[in-house]
Amino acid sequence: MRPSLVALAAAVKQAAKPAAEQAQAAAPKPARPSPRIKKQALELSDEAAARIKQLLEARQMEYLRVGVKKRGCSGLSYTLNYAENKGKFDELVDSKGVKLLIEPTAVMHLLGTRMNFVEDKLKSEFQFENPNSKGSCGCGESFTT
Repeated sequence: MRPSLVALAAAVKQAAKPAAEQAQAAAPKPARPSPRIKKQALELSDEAAARIKQLLEARQMEYLRVGVKKRGCSGLSYTLNYAENKGKFDELVDSKGVKLLIEPTAVMHLLGTRMNFVEDKLKSEFQFENPNSKGSCGCGESFTT
């Protein structure tokens, strides 16, 4: 009995496979592109970094945790808390000698935000310049995205 053309083609393909695999292994692999530099989720001004450094040193803490809570007349408000440890899903921002942690639920609201510290005769406060903000209340304490 004679083999069919389909069986013959399969046998040739199987015999040629190891040679093709050897040729692929001998071929040089293309160079991997260099890893992309990851942009920080939150940018600090020099004044904010200096003030945060003072606050962390006074409390002997390693991190300042930045978050967002549902409150205020516009819906969302920024939160700042001291933290001893980095949470499993916290985003670490290590900039200008200070370490900030961004809560995982706040990352999407804070991407591209610039944090500044302003001090005048009446008040001293952190201000957030958030490109994701679609509006804020009159007093500036809350925002919406």
